[in-house]
Amino acid sequence: MRIRRGRKRLTAAVAATLTLALGLTLNTQATAAPPSAPSVTRYEVTGVSTADERTVLARTGTAIDEVRADSVVITADQADARRLRAQGYDLTALSAPAERGGVGAMAPSDYHTYAQTLSAVSTARSQYPGLVTSQVIGRTYQGRDIVAVKISDNVTVDENEPEVLFTSNQHAREHLTVEMALYTLEELTTQYGVDPEVTSLVNAREIWIIPSVNPDGKVYDQESGAFRNWRKNRQPNTGSAYIGTDLNRNWAYRWGCCGGSSGSPSSDTYRGTAAESAPETRVVANFVRGRVIGGEQQITAHIDWHTYGELVLWPYGYTYADTATGLTADDASTFRTLGTAMANTNGYTPQQASDLYITDGSIGDWMWGSQKIFSYTFEMYPVSSSGGGFYPPGSVIDRETARNREAVLTLLAYADCVYRIIGKQSQYCA
Repeated sequence: MRIRRGRKRLTAAVAATLTLALGLTLNTQATAAPPSAPSVTRYEVTGVSTADERTVLARTGTAIDEVRADSVVITADQADARRLRAQGYDLTALSAPAERGGVGAMAPSDYHTYAQTLSAVSTARSQYPGLVTSQVIGRTYQGRDIVAVKISDNVTVDENEPEVLFTSNQHAREHLTVEMALYTLEELTTQYGVDPEVTSLVNAREIWIIPSVNPDGKVYDQESGAFRNWRKNRQPNTGSAYIGTDLNRNWAYRWGCCGGSSGSPSSDTYRGTAAESAPETRVVANFVRGRVIGGEQQITAHIDWHTYGELVLWPYGYTYADTATGLTADDASTFRTLGTAMANTNGYTPQQASDLYITDGSIGDWMWGSQKIFSYTFEMYPVSSSGGGFYPPGSVIDRETARNREAVLTLLAYADCVYRIIGKQSQYCA
């Protein structure tokens, strides 16, 4: 058994220097002190046990953090809690989870900051110049770089090979997903030439990693000294004191169609004023559209990393139907079979996204509905708030990122023809 190397940490002095250097490149909005976030509490909402009932709750503008057998867990401020109780919901306040303090609690310093993430990318590029390049594909509302990392054997050449994309950190508070991105980068570089499977896949694929889709939100949630439980980006909303758009409700496929997002800026699932109204969504969408070459989308498969729940999800999220416009029975079978195969490697639960509740304007629906990319959403550790919710302790990072190694390799293996997993490669990939 290969012994995993210890995770590399930057010293506080280096991190501070990097943060200062990065700060000098940002506009004044990026460096100004943000307004205080409202005080929030986690609640269990009982009597919500079916997808329909969860969808009805979500349509109030409430973001559902966790799905239990006969209830859900949400995060709400006092005004939201009063509003939901007035609508007949039974809310029970939960004791503070690990992320709010206590033995084994995650501290903001446990996970890579935005500056440290960029430093890790720079280090990989320097150590493996034949395997790794990176590029700034656009900037956030506050002017921070959104970086895409490319891994391939002839990395400076745009080869005619299947491409796979991994995105992380659409939701600001989901810092474990950035660690997943950096783990994947490390695994595909340090094991190249060592592990035959990794070597073969890197030779035959072009792999893209976007470690943080939402840098502004990440910085706001992580770098004040205490977590803020922040989900959205940091874009102001005209005419409202409420900040931010939920990036994963802002994509331009069935945007706002089906009660799966909120039109209220105060909501954690606020979809924005229009599809791709958030600059971060638009940057990543433009990058993906830019991979259409000769009329053909080069990216064939995608994982969007989230926390938490230990789930493997696939489209569509906007409808309960297994098939719909642009999603045939063979497509659905392929999604289900590959999703189940990946879940078998990590112990997650595989299901269609709408089995949880209806969402619209999500990245997975857009990737498939607009670009015909086989797109999966992985909800990482933990399965419940008892493991730390959105803020699990740093001691689990190595274990929970490595837990997804085989799932990543499985996706890469089928990226040449995803329909091969249902035995229909001759029909679809000739």
